[in-house]
Amino acid sequence: MVAAPQVQVPERVAVIGAGMVGLSTAWFLQERGIHVTVLDREGVGAGASWGNAGWLTPGLATPLPEPAVLKYGVRAVLSPSSPVYVPPSANPRLLSFLTRFARNSTAARWKTSMESLVPINRIALAAFDALGEAGVEAQTYEAKSFLAAYRTDAERAVLLEEIEHIHAAGQGIEFEAITGDDAREIEPSLSDEIGAAIRLHDQRFINPGEYVRMLAESVVERGGDIVSNANVADVADGIRDVRVVLADGASASYDAVVLATGAWLGGLARRFGVKTVVQAGRGYSFSVPIDHVPAGPVYFPAQRVACTPLGDRLRIAGMMEFKRPEAAMDPRRIEAIVDAARPLLRDADLDARTDEWVGPRPCTPDGLPLIGATASPRVFAAGGHGMWGITLGPVTGQLLAETITTGRRPAELAPFDPLR
Repeated sequence: MVAAPQVQVPERVAVIGAGMVGLSTAWFLQERGIHVTVLDREGVGAGASWGNAGWLTPGLATPLPEPAVLKYGVRAVLSPSSPVYVPPSANPRLLSFLTRFARNSTAARWKTSMESLVPINRIALAAFDALGEAGVEAQTYEAKSFLAAYRTDAERAVLLEEIEHIHAAGQGIEFEAITGDDAREIEPSLSDEIGAAIRLHDQRFINPGEYVRMLAESVVERGGDIVSNANVADVADGIRDVRVVLADGASASYDAVVLATGAWLGGLARRFGVKTVVQAGRGYSFSVPIDHVPAGPVYFPAQRVACTPLGDRLRIAGMMEFKRPEAAMDPRRIEAIVDAARPLLRDADLDARTDEWVGPRPCTPDGLPLIGATASPRVFAAGGHGMWGITLGPVTGQLLAETITTGRRPAELAPFDPLR
């Protein structure tokens, strides 16, 4: 534990943001006897939480800035069909973020960031178990199979090397390299294009929209308040409390406030000393019918396409689009995912798409989240998880609730200081 400035234990806390991170923080605050009010500009799970792949894979929770990103080159990232897309009209703020992102995309910096994530990754699934044991009815599903599938052995070598680096950083993940025929025997939904695969063990997944909704229901059942369509315009730190002001002029005071606004985190957090830029890395998804629904997630790393079984349909997700979080959906991103997935899946009706969605992942230049106290001892940040807000959401809420109510920072949060 690292000591934080001594503060009085709050009785009433406002959590701004009703995604996985915000709701988990609210729930674990309730465990410690705090009354919570959750405010969201739209509603539960309206940001990056609803339509993502829903993987619970702490063994693969790695920093987004990595050496492989630099290999795309300028031409690739400017192509609308690229898995990583930067619009040609990028503004100075985005260009500044990308410059810092590129500086962190080296082997040495990736290793340092990876080592920072290992301690929190190790306890991530236990936080889901704690929610389930305490009565949150949303399910986590054991992946009967979890396959990373490739056309060739050469493509597969990239992830095998990354797994070696993950192990070197102190994080374990069990796997086996298998042939394309072995992969098809496990998952008949894979096409004949697949020539090599990696089978990952001991992984889980969720239906993220369902899980977040049921977590919100638990917060309300335990006496919390969730207010939708609450557009927070200002957070004003006073001598003894924090005032939250809405765009319509309404306001209320709380003993403490948690900023869990995802890709919009910087707007409110900057005035409290949080200088790290949080940039939207937008992901797209949709669901399709498929003759054989996989028994677990399927990942096509070379195409950066993630597939998750949700009931009788398959959710297909992908893209990393660096644009404004509120920008309109770009149909070209959906088509790019379709074109990438079509030759790799068997008997998936990719033209019968439903639930087309875009959501803004909150990304930081160093790939590490912002979790903890800001320059104000009454205002806390919880965001910037990039692609891992679902996996790390509950453990973030659990550790942050401990910080808020005890004034001590758990060691796992030390690398994620919002003021770094």
